[in-house]
Amino acid sequence: MNTKLTLSINKAVSDKAKKYARRKKTSLSKLIENQLVKLTGDNNDKEISPLVKSLSGVVSDKATVLSGNGYAIFLKKKYK
Repeated sequence: MNTKLTLSINKAVSDKAKKYARRKKTSLSKLIENQLVKLTGDNNDKEISPLVKSLSGVVSDKATVLSGNGYAIFLKKKYK
């Protein structure tokens, strides 16, 4: 359940935060919520953090194959 919250902060800080949120492709509300969760320690260790959730599926299967010894083999072939 979400609740509306009114904050008063310096305009320059607000502008920078909005730009940062846009670059991270998230909302300013979500950015602040994530930081408050971290600060209050309310995140359950068993839960996946919002950042990890947002990265889910970013790495291809090829990268998984190239981990460990597979990566060493890849490099040997690449630099033969």
